[in-house]
Amino acid sequence: ELVRLLNARERFCTASSCDGRVIVTDTDGTGIQKKNCTWLLVTHDPCVKSDVMTALEKATGDVVFKFEPFVLHVLCRELQDARLLHSVAIDSGFRNSGITVGRGGKITMAVRSTHCLEVPLSHKGRLMVSEEYIEFLVHVANQKMEENLRRIDRFHKGLELALEAAVPADTLFPEAPEKSHSVYVHRRKRRTAQEQANPSRELEPQDDTESSLDLFDEIMI
Repeated sequence: ELVRLLNARERFCTASSCDGRVIVTDTDGTGIQKKNCTWLLVTHDPCVKSDVMTALEKATGDVVFKFEPFVLHVLCRELQDARLLHSVAIDSGFRNSGITVGRGGKITMAVRSTHCLEVPLSHKGRLMVSEEYIEFLVHVANQKMEENLRRIDRFHKGLELALEAAVPADTLFPEAPEKSHSVYVHRRKRRTAQEQANPSRELEPQDDTESSLDLFDEIMI
């Protein structure tokens, strides 16, 4: 429902998402998790100890138990749209959320959380922890899953309210154009002063480094 809510708006397009999951992976011990990695268990629902123990029977290398929380990447038409999503995400508990702007101007808002869990269980096929500890890990992961679902629900409800109340993107943050204009004026004044001091010298790219950095600071989130 959350993905449909966003994709129903022309200014948003979801790129990838995961509701949150518990996974058990087996690697060859090289330290490169995505290389020679076998997924022994994947579930988006609460799990039980027996699921993990069954997965461990197939282990031959280094096994890691993980809980990965909700993640969502959204392409946004305007920076103001991304800032709206970012504000709702932070208020909903997704404290690791952020906005990136690509070289081509592509704006991506990532909804991320910090309540992850990653624990090694075996080394070279040998179980390094007790079954009691595995049961404890499963309990902790399930608690994190419950909190994860609560945050998703808060984000969904908050987003519905924010989108209903949102004004057009170009008026969401009226102070932004004024700041950009002031930087532009600063740049023009700097160039004019340099030209008057030495009319015959052309401005080099590095002459305007300071004002370019000022502009960069204005758009950083």
